[in-house]
Amino acid sequence: MRPAPVRSAPKKDWRSVIRSPVFDIFQFTVLVGLVVWFFAESSETLGYNWQWYQVPRYLFTLDDGGFRAGPLLEGLMVTFHISAISLVLAFVIGLITALFRLSNAFVAQTLARFYLETSRNTPLLIQLFFIYFVVGPVLGLERFPSAVLALSLFEGAYASEIFRAGIISIQRGQWEAAYSLGLNTVQAYRTIILPQAIRRILPPLTSQAISLIKDSALVSTIAIYDLTMQAQAIISETFLTFELWFTVAAMYLAVTITLSVIVNIMEHRLKVIT
Repeated sequence: MRPAPVRSAPKKDWRSVIRSPVFDIFQFTVLVGLVVWFFAESSETLGYNWQWYQVPRYLFTLDDGGFRAGPLLEGLMVTFHISAISLVLAFVIGLITALFRLSNAFVAQTLARFYLETSRNTPLLIQLFFIYFVVGPVLGLERFPSAVLALSLFEGAYASEIFRAGIISIQRGQWEAAYSLGLNTVQAYRTIILPQAIRRILPPLTSQAISLIKDSALVSTIAIYDLTMQAQAIISETFLTFELWFTVAAMYLAVTITLSVIVNIMEHRLKVIT
């Protein structure tokens, strides 16, 4: 009888190591260490005197009257207000424009094409100035509605393409099934096509919402005291340039990450339901 062959120890699969949470934590730790080292070296080279201890009072204060929001939190609330209204209007404008693009009406297609070309091929800052300084006086719009209108029109043009891509991704058989049930075009969109399309376009719509929140920083150029404008005002008085801009960046980052997590949870639940 032949002796049983000696089996060698299984080779370690490096792919499993790379995908492990421990490796992710290691990567994050190294990245944080490099960032801290970079800023430490930069501050030493520049001779900048960091004063982080002054930042919290611009976020909030605690006294006998309780919690009071500082100018940065007040500016963040203005950013939320502008972004929320603009987001709803942008999605409405985007959906209507997408339906116009997909319609057989020549006038609707022409209007949609003109709107898309003008909005996507001009900078948001120029559109903001045009609406505030040109359209605003004619229509009697103040700073806030001018900012909301500019953001809504600009982001709505990109949301339109997302909606259109989601709608045309639905199989033709879904339309035929809707018409066989006696539904007209509006009913088919409302009950069959759009519910399926929304599930597919939720991730890119989330990216567009995050883009809108970041683009809302430009409203500070027309003296709206959002988060960015409040930071500029404080910096002009205190010269805490790096501390405040890093704080503002962290606040924007926290908002966008929170939005992404919420939408990921919604997307997971929609997949479970379907």
